[in-house]
Amino acid sequence: MRWWKWLGLAGVAGVAATGVVIARAERRRRAYTPEEIRSRLRERVEAQADGLKS
Repeated sequence: MRWWKWLGLAGVAGVAATGVVIARAERRRRAYTPEEIRSRLRERVEAQADGLKS
């Protein structure tokens, strides 16, 4: 094969791999319940407030 064919195959593989990573992240993000999201946000705000006080 010529070099440009290999380059094209590498590009297709890169696009496919990126799609897999995005799909996994989206599934992980959607797995949280609204209550879990609220509690995590509150924890972050409290941690930030504690950091500003010191």
